Amino acid sequence: MRQIFLILTAALFLLGGCSKSESEVLGSNEMRFTATYPTASRATGSAFETGDVMGIYVTQYNGENPAQLQLSGNYANNVETVFDGSAWKSTPVIYWEDGKFDVYAYYPYTNISSVDEYPFTVALDQSTEETSNALSGYEASDFLWAKATGVSRMASVPLTFTHKMSKLVINLIKGADYSGEIPTDAVVRIHNTVPAAIVDLASGVVTKNGYESAQSITAKKVSDGVYAAIIVPQRLDTKRPLVEVLSKGVSYLIESSFVFKAGTQHTINITLNNNPDQVKIEIGGEIEGGWD
Repeated sequence: MRQIFLILTAALFLLGGCSKSESEVLGSNEMRFTATYPTASRATGSAFETGDVMGIYVTQYNGENPAQLQLSGNYANNVETVFDGSAWKSTPVIYWEDGKFDVYAYYPYTNISSVDEYPFTVALDQSTEETSNALSGYEASDFLWAKATGVSRMASVPLTFTHKMSKLVINLIKGADYSGEIPTDAVVRIHNTVPAAIVDLASGVVTKNGYESAQSITAKKVSDGVYAAIIVPQRLDTKRPLVEVLSKGVSYLIESSFVFKAGTQHTINITLNNNPDQVKIEIGGEIEGGWD
């Protein structure tokens, strides 16, 4: 009996040691991520915030040959990764193996039906505020993408995000004969743009969905006289109604052709006058990459 007891004790000890060792190895092998927002600020005034969720895909090389990103069957498939205020937590946890990997990330997270032609639509009302369970209309429209190429076991995979949509900033300027001050309750709409896009998650390329029709987008108020909206990259080759400013029962309608470039912030300055027919439009500069 004593021999049996000793054998069982030794076996339990070995099992316990094996379990602890495996746990330690798995913990050290966890694939962690650091994410850099495209600019130092965003709509809410900071970078990524507690509760933000990005999607992660990981593909594993075959020797020195990278694998093609697929909807499923990758090393990791659209893993929900949440920022807790100090670190990103993936569910399920992704673990390193030997070899090289490509990591694809996008924000905001959602269920993906296709990695080649992922349908993404900007909000028609981007003036809506953030709630406890939903992003603001503006932020939900700002598709971000990042890729880390050929990475192997490291403390943390760096993911540098870039904007893939186009941003339009509208500045309302008081004209010489405009009575009063610039309205603080104006509604600004962008007309004749297609809000639906097709995203290639492997390359981050965003294109307008040519099968969808143009609609109107309500811009977000940034400050008094300043409005912004996220627009799908596209070209308006002919002059048509583009921006409308509604204030005190008066509609100021501006017509123009325009090219909305991917990853670019465009600026339009609109000078208001008492006569809506004498409104003046000026196309400002462009900012690529990081937006204000």
